[in-house]
Amino acid sequence: MRTARFLTMAGALLVASFPSAAASLNSMNEVGTALLACWTAPANSGNSSVTLSFSFKRDGTLIGPPRATAIHVGGDDKARKAYVDAATEALDDCLPVSFSPSLAQGIAGNVFTLQFNSPKK
Repeated sequence: MRTARFLTMAGALLVASFPSAAASLNSMNEVGTALLACWTAPANSGNSSVTLSFSFKRDGTLIGPPRATAIHVGGDDKARKAYVDAATEALDDCLPVSFSPSLAQGIAGNVFTLQFNSPKK
């Protein structure tokens, strides 16, 4: 599962709908889609993005808080904080996720990244 170690997904590219959060997730693409389904960019955020790094436990919760590793938000510190907080809250709102047994077996402790983007205008 080394290729699944890092997950970077652009929210604007994921337009597929995802089955209910109660369904077991079988791949990291499904995990990314499920997590981004909870994301709504803050109003007037322009062409912004934040990348969060985090690790899962096998039960679908996080090992510690997510960490912003890349922040591209126009405006002042307040705007940056609001955008990062919105991404963190979206992640929290989607947890815990339900992994299939095979995905859960190899996921614990690996570091993943997920990019939260503002919609393209």
